[in-house]
Amino acid sequence: MNSATGPLAGLKVIELAHIMAGPVCGLMLADLGAEVIKIEKIPDGDDTRRMVPPTLDGESAAFMILNRNKRGAAVNLKSAGGKAVLEKLLASADVLIENYRPGTMERLGLGYDTLRPRNPGLIYCQVTGFGRTGPYAGRAGFDLIAQGLSGIMSITGEGPDHPPVKAGPPITDITAGILAAMGVLAAYVHRLKTGEGQRVDTSLLEAGVTTTYWQSAICLATGVSPGAIGSAHPLNAPYQALPTADGWINIGAANQANWLRLTEALEAPELAQDARFADNPARMNNRAALVELLTARFRRRPTAEWLARLEAAGVPAGPVLSIGEMLEDPQVRARDMVVEATHSRLGPVRTLGPPVKFSATPAGVRRGAPRLGEHTREILTEYGYSEAEIERLAASGDILLAPGN
Repeated sequence: MNSATGPLAGLKVIELAHIMAGPVCGLMLADLGAEVIKIEKIPDGDDTRRMVPPTLDGESAAFMILNRNKRGAAVNLKSAGGKAVLEKLLASADVLIENYRPGTMERLGLGYDTLRPRNPGLIYCQVTGFGRTGPYAGRAGFDLIAQGLSGIMSITGEGPDHPPVKAGPPITDITAGILAAMGVLAAYVHRLKTGEGQRVDTSLLEAGVTTTYWQSAICLATGVSPGAIGSAHPLNAPYQALPTADGWINIGAANQANWLRLTEALEAPELAQDARFADNPARMNNRAALVELLTARFRRRPTAEWLARLEAAGVPAGPVLSIGEMLEDPQVRARDMVVEATHSRLGPVRTLGPPVKFSATPAGVRRGAPRLGEHTREILTEYGYSEAEIERLAASGDILLAPGN
């Protein structure tokens, strides 16, 4: 399926982005039906192509999962001919996404202030490590650095006697990409009303800070920085992972009604009557004792038996799955979160599905990730270049054409 059906069908997006945050933004828009053209550097393309192993017959798995639903062109942005190609594409674009180090686009002559007069409706989305302004604006950004600076690593892990731990996924990269897509959509609504484009500016740092709502609320209210508490919740108890006879289970008895349901499912009325656990403030103050008592009970039965018992009692609970188990979970499959994308060389490749569903304008996976330069010829033809001009640009190194294209 190559025809867009999502709510953004017809939106023209140029993605000048690499590795993760920018490509995540492009991925979100592409899944929603936007026509995303990914511009890659010559000769090697997006650095994610070299994040291997693993590969599927030589194609980077990391690249493919972030760049499906996009067409790809390889353009030399350092040559006059390559820049001219990009400028022609941008002249009619609705959105530009870039996540280069601040100042790079300006040095290329492609900064917002340069492009805006040429295309007043352009939405220029810039994702950086730390934002366009402030003392860190010129620094290069990476997820690990942003997780540390945003405080995430101080609240992740088992406790104060353990080293700082980053969250497993690159959450500032992914969250920044999602925030950028949200910003593009808001700017697009504004453009539909006024015809005016604008710059959208977010960063890995701001994405990280955004994930600390609960912990920042505690610190702003008390002046005390909360620390790591494992899987526990900073404001509610019991709300954490507990060991069972054969694994781990997450318990979400975060309000009084669910706490009482939990004591019934555990057949432990004495816990409901214990003054130490009478309400949430009491349970928070006595969490160590509470966890010790709950652990002793949960270790008596396997996870599956507890899940059935807790579901019958109406207590929110769930298993702690591996990534492989998650990908096979029936609810994940029922929500079409594991789908196939057709790669032009490999054929069907399994990937993650669009996370937002629409009743009238469904999002979908139309194509697999492009090979380097796969659609260069096709795209330039659409923009009015003749075959002779395309061949001349390829011969001079201004563009790259994939073999067979």
